[in-house]
Amino acid sequence: MNVRRILAAIALTLALAGAAHAVEPGEMLKDPALEARARALSTELRCMVCQNQSIDDSEAPLAADIRVLLRERLTAGDSDKQVIDYLVSRYGEFILLKPPFNWDTLILWAVPPLVLVAGGLAAFVGYRRRQPAAPKPLNKAEQEALERLLSQGP
Repeated sequence: MNVRRILAAIALTLALAGAAHAVEPGEMLKDPALEARARALSTELRCMVCQNQSIDDSEAPLAADIRVLLRERLTAGDSDKQVIDYLVSRYGEFILLKPPFNWDTLILWAVPPLVLVAGGLAAFVGYRRRQPAAPKPLNKAEQEALERLLSQGP
């Protein structure tokens, strides 16, 4: 088989592969609208064990417990905001993958732009230092020597 075809097949497989979801069939709600809301909310919540995964992607037992709790609250009639508020009151703002902008998270939101500006300034200063300095003007003796050389011709 042609190597290009193999590579193309691998690339196509990877492109079509979606994110693996850890939601178990037993956790899913029968109402498709409620399940869609639950899935949308669970992508916004952090697994407290994995910390860099949403509870929708995590296979940790705590993430499964939070997914079940989230679905229980939705089934009870809570709005999306009420569910999020309940989980934040129970686990703290750390459970949110996208924390809100407030005084407690100011440093979290301010550091990336500050690092970007500092990096830009460092690159600018480094670039300016690499530039050759402007030549010094010739003194009178050097100017006269240059004029003699130029007047002699080739």
